[in-house]
Amino acid sequence: MSSTKVSDYILQRLRDWDVEHVFAYPGDGINGLLAAWGRAEDRPKFIQARHEEMAAFEAVGYAKFSGRVGVCAATSGPGAIHLLNGLYDAKLDHVPVVAIVGQTDRSAMGGSYQQEVDLLSLYKDVASEFCEMVTVPEQLPNVLDRAIRTAYARHTVTAVIVPADVQELEYSAPTHAFKMVPSSLGLAHYAPIPADEELRRAAELLNAGEKVAVLVGQGARSARAEVVEAAELLGAGVAKALLGKDVLPDDLPFVTGSIGLLGTRPSYEMMRDCDTLLVIGSSFPYTQFLPEFGQARAVQIDIDPSMVGLRYPFEINLVGDSRETLKRLLPLLRRKEQRSWRERVAADVTRWWEVMGRRAAAGAHPINPEYVVGALDPLLPLDAILTADSGSAANWYARHVRMRGTMRGSLSGTLATMGPGVPYAIGAKFAHPERPVIALVGDGAMQMNGLAELITAGKYWREWSDPRLVVGVFNNQDLNQVTWEMRAMQGAPQFEPSQSLPDVPYADIAVRLGLRGVRVEKPQEVEPAWREALAADRPCVVEFVTDPAVPPIPPHASWEQIESVASAVLHGDSDRAGMVRQGVRAKIQEFLPGGKGKG
Repeated sequence: MSSTKVSDYILQRLRDWDVEHVFAYPGDGINGLLAAWGRAEDRPKFIQARHEEMAAFEAVGYAKFSGRVGVCAATSGPGAIHLLNGLYDAKLDHVPVVAIVGQTDRSAMGGSYQQEVDLLSLYKDVASEFCEMVTVPEQLPNVLDRAIRTAYARHTVTAVIVPADVQELEYSAPTHAFKMVPSSLGLAHYAPIPADEELRRAAELLNAGEKVAVLVGQGARSARAEVVEAAELLGAGVAKALLGKDVLPDDLPFVTGSIGLLGTRPSYEMMRDCDTLLVIGSSFPYTQFLPEFGQARAVQIDIDPSMVGLRYPFEINLVGDSRETLKRLLPLLRRKEQRSWRERVAADVTRWWEVMGRRAAAGAHPINPEYVVGALDPLLPLDAILTADSGSAANWYARHVRMRGTMRGSLSGTLATMGPGVPYAIGAKFAHPERPVIALVGDGAMQMNGLAELITAGKYWREWSDPRLVVGVFNNQDLNQVTWEMRAMQGAPQFEPSQSLPDVPYADIAVRLGLRGVRVEKPQEVEPAWREALAADRPCVVEFVTDPAVPPIPPHASWEQIESVASAVLHGDSDRAGMVRQGVRAKIQEFLPGGKGKG
């Protein structure tokens, strides 16, 4: 009987934790693990990304959409470094991810050896909750168990560093002896709840309010029914932080949609005019989009004691699981008989969606990007999973996609990094191979790394029971979000050396990779292209040639900001200046609080 090496035991322990996929890229710092994968007949399955950062993003996407820990692996030195951006994305969005990274042999440490990097120091921030190096076999399974358990319990990133020579050692379990640390499998599930007195005080505050606004984040995802019941009792409208976009369906009349820079006018006005605020499971960072200080009394519910009291002067902070806390709070709430506030919110929501339809239908050259997503929205399967990349594509996802059924969606909410759109989608397909996945990606992010990950999709799509992975690319040859931020914030025209992008044949590249590809240059081709992609027998890239002059200006923008934008466009592109100035006014006029012509 052959002996079990440390590398064999690591994979065995991952299987014991029901880890089915490891998103990774090979290198000689993990050669021992790679050999063990061969002996283990590729269990858990090694998913080969094109780059370690993409492996980390895929682990994040997998964890976001499965609710299970995402695991990624990389070699020492450059491989471990490449993981960092994806790991920070997980940390800032509170996603459980475990990184397993190689290191040079113990005998070479401190010798300025090739690919030797002080990984404990490098990872001490991103994996601040748990980061350990295995130097003797007896540290296992404890180190790996704690990494997985901590990632789950704290919704965060943990790291296990395994030197190359340790991977090759014969495994020896910890004994019943001094300085040995045994370990066990399993994660105890718990749902903390606040004290009864705190719940009573919160109910009194909420019952006293006449115009209640609710803000939910991803921490409320397990409490959908309870949030709806609370909103019904309180006669409240509900806004959603972007990471909580899929917490409630958008076909509920009191759901105002997203909030913040990418938010809706109903959310903005609800926060502007409310007298009571209830925040559930959200660390939404933009205080300026919450009620003015002193305007509203506020209650917060969050499971993490370190996250309560942030962003707003809350009167009552309830530390507890959102679902269990609401279940105990609901019997204490009184139904508000006066429904005029709720009726106003619902009317604002109805008007908003009408305006969004008109905005999407507005002419552009050649295609209005808002129409691209507006046309997709009614075609989406009720079990679709959506990802969006950072940039102007996130605006259209936030404002034009209506969540319904069991639809899910996410993006890089806090780090707001470019590049996760396609790898998130790949992670989602491994989490739910039976569901269609759609990624909305700008051409900047597609050039940054999305094109390479199409190779990964091409490598694995035949393993998915539903092969549909649709990548919608907004080809406007511009780093559009930053271009508009420069115009709005600095009053500066487009700086072409930094903003202009090459015109890349995204659809043609997809076809060359064995996928489907469709290029769309006319508005009348948009809907048929989406239908074709959603019926395809393999992943499909739909390349939309869109107008960079359609502004992703937030609904709270002032007329001074609009004039600044128009002036910047005038300075930068005299041929289109008049049209853009008129178009910006027409498209935004109806959304502005206190603006001209509410519509």
